[in-house]
Parts: sequence; structure tokens; C-alpha cells
Amino acid sequence: MQYSIAGTGAESIAANIEEGISSGALAPGDSLPPVRELAARLGVNPNTAAAAYRLLRDRGAVETSGRRGTRVRHRPATTPRSVLGLDIPAGVRDLSTGNPAPALLPIAAVPLNDSLGRPVLYGEPAMSPELVDSARAALSADGVPADHLAVTSGALDGIERALTAQLRPGDRIAVEDPGWANLLDLIGALGLSVEPVRVDDDGPLVADVGRALNHGVRALVVTTRAQNPTGAALSAQRAGELRALLSGHDVLVVEDDHCAGISGVPLHSLAGSSDHWAFVRSASKAYGPDLRVAVLTGDQRTVERVHGRLRLGPGWVSHLLQDLAVRLWSDDAAERLICRAEQRYTGNRTRLCAALADRGIAAHGRSGLNVWIPVPDETVAITRLINSGWAAAPGSRFRIGTPAGIRVTIADLADAEISPLAESIAGALRTAGRSSV
Repeated sequence: MQYSIAGTGAESIAANIEEGISSGALAPGDSLPPVRELAARLGVNPNTAAAAYRLLRDRGAVETSGRRGTRVRHRPATTPRSVLGLDIPAGVRDLSTGNPAPALLPIAAVPLNDSLGRPVLYGEPAMSPELVDSARAALSADGVPADHLAVTSGALDGIERALTAQLRPGDRIAVEDPGWANLLDLIGALGLSVEPVRVDDDGPLVADVGRALNHGVRALVVTTRAQNPTGAALSAQRAGELRALLSGHDVLVVEDDHCAGISGVPLHSLAGSSDHWAFVRSASKAYGPDLRVAVLTGDQRTVERVHGRLRLGPGWVSHLLQDLAVRLWSDDAAERLICRAEQRYTGNRTRLCAALADRGIAAHGRSGLNVWIPVPDETVAITRLINSGWAAAPGSRFRIGTPAGIRVTIADLADAEISPLAESIAGALRTAGRSSV
């Protein structure tokens, strides 16, 4: 490591390291000096250096992993995400984004000419009565208890608020591996410790969840369907097994239903399987990423804590957005477009997985917007794909301890692109070398 760390107190040392990360002088994965070595260099007490590293862990900038010591996180909270994006040459088809197809988003396609709502003043209820009625009816129809509701600014905001309502820094949390990169970064920023749980097409493995519970995890986060990056979805049997396993455990169960309406599979929820739980359903993926509205339901205590923390921060999610969400949920043209999107995404996933299977390549994409493809070497596969005109997301963004893979976003694929894409993926894997570690 060439960067020279400076500072005399914990805060100044931490700020100096953050500056190194922000400027690029400290890259993701770079090792930081051991606590005693850093303290000796700076002429400070080892407790001061340890406190600086603790501040950085709490801010999501670094991680500590046993003998590997302290390292800059793969996507530290202090580094702009654009710095870590793929360098995609002009003319390459970008299938790395995880975005829905713009032409199938109701927020852009459905006319909303009349004004939305009325002026909302301080002191009024945080949730629109129309949104409460609409969300409660939809969730209840899916078998999700909806007695206690909150509105958050998207899925990740809802998940964060549910976690912080029950957990504290240092608590252990079970998460899917591979799993949503933004969630993994959030967990690091919250100072929580990760217990990875492997995933197959039907959701988290029961044995892994059982092991995590035996290791004393305080929370479990599950993607009910359209799991990112694998496309997994809880089957009825797996959901039943997990509900039986979780019953009686003092653990917070948080479910992410970010692809409701366009996932391509029915919902099998874990809601209510433990005393503390939260179910978060976002409108952003199906209706438009800029529609930062998610509905959160859960046990009374968790939802009350979410409301309390909202009151001390933003206060509420804009009623303009809430009214827009209700308008889209009840609009016939929007509903038709959502059905078209779900059919398109299901067709693209199915055809790409079949085309890959014809070429002897295993792929996963039971639901959602992505297909996950195990590969021997991510770097080689990604490079070969880019050279043949396609860009996919490297699996290292999503993995904790599971084998290598790549994620291909299928949302905006045209029918004529699927066979050439499958052939390019097959070519990239035929030429891949040994597995990277």
C-alpha cells in the first residue's frame, strides 16, 4: 500500500483514510496496516487506531476479516458507485444494469394529465388513506398480514428501516449468497456481521438457514421472488419448510418483494413466521425506478419503530408520490403494460436459459429480470463477452463465498438477440481458464 495515512485522533485518521478511498489512492480490496503498526507509525495509542478502524467499519468503508486483516470494502460507502462500474466500450450491448425495459414502464407510458392530490401540511398522517386501502387489499389478497403499514422510499430504504428498528451494530444477520450487492453494502455500513446462506432456484437452503440460526443470527433477509442476481423464487414447499424452521426463533425476518407484478411467479411469503418480521413491496422496479415508493408491513412493534424513525428524519414519503403510485396501481392501461412486461421478461428468461442449455451451459432464471450463469473464471468470461459485443455483470459484486458467475439482465432483449447472445456466452466459457479466487 503506497498511500500514507495521517492523523492524530480517531476521527482525523478515519477521515484521512476516507479521503484516500474517495480519491482512488486506496482501491477496493487494499489492505490497511494492522492496528499496532498504524499506531506506531502515527505515534498514537493503539486504542486510537482501533477506534479509527471501528468508525470506518460503521460507515461501511472497510471490513475486517480474521487473518486477512482490515481491507477497503469492495464497494465502500465513501466511493462513488460509478468508479466501480464496468468500462463498456462504445457499441457493446450493456446487459449489466439490472434495469427494467424503459418502454414497459407505466410511469413513462401512461398519461397522468390531471393534478395529483391536494396540499398536505405538517401534522397530517404520514400515509395516504387511498394508498393504505390499496396496499392493504393487495397484500391481504397475497396472504400477507397488513394490519400495520408504513411507506418508505423504495425497497432498500424499507429494509434498512426494518433492520435498524430491531438490530444494533455488531449483530449477526443471515443474507443470501449470492445476493443483492446494495444490500451487502448496506449491511456493512450498518456495522452488522454477515452469515451467508446459499440459494438455489427455490430460495435459501433450509440447512444453511438452520446453521445460521444455530450461530445466533438476529435477522434473516430473504428475497421472495426475482432474487438478484440468481432469479430464485421461494417455492411453496421451501416457504413451508422455512416457516416451520423459523417458528419459535427470536429472529427478525425481512422479506424483499421488489418485483411484484413482473416477477413471473406467485408469491409464497414467510410473513408472520416469527414474532418480529417485515415485508417490503416496492413499486420502483415494475412502474419506474424514480417512483421511490415501497409499502412495508410487519409486526406492530417493528412498524411502530419504523414510523418513529421516519418522524425524526424525512417525516414522510411525499404524498405526491403516494398518490401517483395509487393512480398507477388502479389504471387499466398501466395494468396492461405490467402484464406485457411480465410476459416479456418471462419469455426472455426462458428462451435464454433454453438456448444456453442447448449449448450445454447451466443457467438460472426462474423469475425477475436477470439470468445467473456459473462460470469458471469471471474475469475471462466478462472480457470475452465484451470482445464479442456484450456486457454482463461480474458475480464478484454479489458473492460472499459461493462460486463464480455472471449476471445477464434480460429485460430489454429482443427475440433476435437471444441466440447470438447464447452463442457468445458459450464461446466465452469454452475459452475460460482456471477458476479465479
